[in-house]
Amino acid sequence: MEVLHERCCGLDVHKKSITACIITPKGKEIHTFSTMTRNLIELVDWVKDNRCSHVAMESTGDYWKPIYNLLETEDLQPMVVNAQHIKTVPGRKTDVKDAEWIARLLRHGLVQGSFIPNRDQRELKEVVRYRRSIVEERTREVNRLQKVLEGGNIKLSSVASNVLGVSGRNMLEAMIKGEEDTSVLADFALKKLKDKKEDLKLALEGLLGAHQLFMLEKQLAHIDYLNELISKLDEEIEKRMTPFAEELKLLDSIPGVGKRTAEQIIAEVGTDMSRFPTPGHLCSWAGMTPGHDESAGKKKSTKTRKGNKKLRSALTEAAKAAARKKNNYLSAQYHRIAARRGKNKASIAVGHTILSLVHILLTRKQEYVDLGYNYFDERKKDSLIKNSIKKLESLGLVVSVQEQIA
Repeated sequence: MEVLHERCCGLDVHKKSITACIITPKGKEIHTFSTMTRNLIELVDWVKDNRCSHVAMESTGDYWKPIYNLLETEDLQPMVVNAQHIKTVPGRKTDVKDAEWIARLLRHGLVQGSFIPNRDQRELKEVVRYRRSIVEERTREVNRLQKVLEGGNIKLSSVASNVLGVSGRNMLEAMIKGEEDTSVLADFALKKLKDKKEDLKLALEGLLGAHQLFMLEKQLAHIDYLNELISKLDEEIEKRMTPFAEELKLLDSIPGVGKRTAEQIIAEVGTDMSRFPTPGHLCSWAGMTPGHDESAGKKKSTKTRKGNKKLRSALTEAAKAAARKKNNYLSAQYHRIAARRGKNKASIAVGHTILSLVHILLTRKQEYVDLGYNYFDERKKDSLIKNSIKKLESLGLVVSVQEQIA
């Protein structure tokens, strides 16, 4: 096989150690390094001393990140490779052989690096992902609080749509302070909830113990802390998203894609679509396309492949939000597929469409233009008319069709 890179290095990365193999025209050299910062610098210096032009490593958890950061600053063209793409023949597997195998594949150009965004986008992605995890933690804490209320037979959620709204929050704080009179608690109701005072009195009759009141107090304090943390993260993301104001506006024009979802998409994918030749390449990278498993002419499972979990989650949420909107193409697509294949597959299909639209809008720099809710019906207008006439005639009716005059 043709040698594309005369001097290259393969790394087998673990939590506590790194086995490195350098292959040059003179032969191969193998060393093992610790993963402490000082040892990583020694590794980089060793690679530079051997004048390696390319370095490849497996995408093992998060262990590759500090090595990649150091190699990136030295312009050594680091490459992170999907472990599934470089599996060797089973048997006789050691760290040394793994590092040597990676180096040999790299030397002959038989490995393809994964998409690793630049440092600014990686930092943005970490902050956006952290905010998402904190929002999810807040939701879990609210559910825990609701569970405590149910344990004390407080049915506030059966009357108030938002237990932690202004009215619900004031009621909970009064209960924590020892107020037990349901009439007094119901007086905290505001706006439309005032009309439900009698129902509130019944819902607030419970038996909260001392330990439950203690838990409610701590849970409310935790929720307040999480709200404050989310606000600070929002401010940081707002600053980092300033250069992408135009792109955010374009993505926000897609039904179901709000500001937060648009920020998540940009943080995960970026705004430079040149790295993805077509929308299909982007969807495949994200794991939003059907899998291919065919043998002996028979197609097996079409389960989607593994991809970017955070992006996939954001897209499915956007798909479900689009399905709830009326009179738009994405909603029609969702309900059309859900009727035949189920809601989960419909969400993935609409998420695939949304991601394809992201590629198109960011490439063309234009806002979304909806095709309309009746797009699919217009495409099959003749067949719909024919089938409808056939069904009516089977019931013994005579049908004549006339074009409506506008």
